[in-house]
Amino acid sequence: MGILLYGDLPPVDLDDRTLAHLKVVMLAKLRRHESFCVSWPHCDGSGRSTIWVGPGIPLRFVFESAESPQLDPDLLEELAEEALGLSGIQLGERLVST
Repeated sequence: MGILLYGDLPPVDLDDRTLAHLKVVMLAKLRRHESFCVSWPHCDGSGRSTIWVGPGIPLRFVFESAESPQLDPDLLEELAEEALGLSGIQLGERLVST
């Protein structure tokens, strides 16, 4: 289980594989100075959260495993395409817990 830390918001728990893919897409967007949003449902069913990701906000990826997971080019493309849309990246069932 990995953790996405963004600014002073509560940590978002994701499996390492999802977090590794999200990291690649997020860093590629930020390197190009492109802002976008990321949304996920709350695990307790109480609602959902959305963050606006921009270059000036601290971002940290913490992985449980020291080993890097194998990246899936199809999933990277899917996440990159979502980041281009008005709704941004929708983690949905990719999210393990918050």
